[in-house]
Amino acid sequence: MAGAQHILICDDQPIIHETLGVYIENEGFTHCSAFDGEQAMKIFEAQKPDLVILDLMMPLKNGTDVCREIRATSKTPIIMLTAKGEEIDRIIGLELGADDYIVKPFSAREVVARIKAVLRRYNDSVNEPQQIIRMPGIEINIANYEVRINGSTVPFTPKEVEILHLLASNPGRVLDREQILSKVWGYEFFGDTRAVDTQIKRIRQKFPDDECPWTIKTVYGVGYKFELC
Repeated sequence: MAGAQHILICDDQPIIHETLGVYIENEGFTHCSAFDGEQAMKIFEAQKPDLVILDLMMPLKNGTDVCREIRATSKTPIIMLTAKGEEIDRIIGLELGADDYIVKPFSAREVVARIKAVLRRYNDSVNEPQQIIRMPGIEINIANYEVRINGSTVPFTPKEVEILHLLASNPGRVLDREQILSKVWGYEFFGDTRAVDTQIKRIRQKFPDDECPWTIKTVYGVGYKFELC
């Protein structure tokens, strides 16, 4: 199917591949399958899929390790699947850079809807003109996900760049945690606002120790704002 977007399904349960495969193909996508983490990485590197559906618990290499390896070199959208429903698992998915998170059992129609939503957001961000925010001592380039502080490139994860760009795009404006979750991840994470706190903490750790002309300020009981000092 020429021009169809290609989905990699990574799960150790054949029924997941059979069920999702039918719905994905019916919606005009193509797909391939991996049944363990090592196979997932080999197929990802060989086929360069447009989106990865990734189970958290897989043999040989688990989903968190696969997600981490993909994020080391690629911004390809990732939707995490897991049979676990604990909050900590959703937070792990967020911190690793997953774009969406679905708990089993799930509706195949819902997964397809999520695939479309994630791909739409990803394609919109890729097709946007270059957006660079420049302030004294910092430059945030959302087009290539690069942050420069005092002239030097500082490594930030994609989600960290998106949060920093969002806050810096609204200097002085307080954004609550739910707003940040919604704008950066594109949908509500059922109250997992601690993921935002974790990301903000990591962003702050990458700021220089000496006094900066800007900061991310905590507004207690509300959220965060990017503030020029």
